[in-house]
Amino acid sequence: MGTPLIKTLIIEDEQLARRELRLLLQPHKSIEIIGEAISPARALEAIEELKPNLIFLDVNLRGGSGFEVLKSLEPPRPHIIFTTAHTDFAIQAFDFDAVDYLLKPIQPGRLCRALEKLALNEDSENTIEKPLQPDARVFLKDSEVCCLVALAEIWLIESEGNYSRVHTSQGSHLVHKSLSLLEVRLPQSVFFRANRSQIINLEALQKIDPWFSNTLRATLKNGFLVEFSRRASQEFRESRSL
Repeated sequence: MGTPLIKTLIIEDEQLARRELRLLLQPHKSIEIIGEAISPARALEAIEELKPNLIFLDVNLRGGSGFEVLKSLEPPRPHIIFTTAHTDFAIQAFDFDAVDYLLKPIQPGRLCRALEKLALNEDSENTIEKPLQPDARVFLKDSEVCCLVALAEIWLIESEGNYSRVHTSQGSHLVHKSLSLLEVRLPQSVFFRANRSQIINLEALQKIDPWFSNTLRATLKNGFLVEFSRRASQEFRESRSL
């Protein structure tokens, strides 16, 4: 069997830019371009319909922004490679765990390096160990400080770009892994993805309150307030109702 193709969607409102990107991607036989979109609304429709593994995303789109698309997507999102003529949005892009940020006009060598990063990310995700047991202890390394922590002591995990902030009963640690990578290792019976940037320990819940637009808001034992997304609110109600 050959290497699975990477289903790729181009979200770009300039026809010339879409054509040039298609030409640049032709030598990369692992890339299968399955569609295009020029606006946030059409992009969301295409993502729902085509379910791409990778998106090349421009920041400025017809009738909106590429960031609007990402904010509307619930995790796990496809891999994202930004393509833009502007340098101003790079930090914001990596808040969404972007694989890379390519400036137009895109250079073939720079595109190659972006796809190499994508391959490394996929290798990392495909070699993740099995989910941990609820009574497991994990080794956390924050810079040069290391500690062994029981999962029960982890109350909240928050995304910080490509890293994650792990809040425990004893303090917090910045872990050099994305929230999505950590999520697949955590036992789903204990940990719950409340929104695109936060995972909570259900054992750390102090109370759950109704919130705006039929969503929920959780109060944790440490006093942290976590707002559930609409999808997470619905999932929480359905899975934990009598």
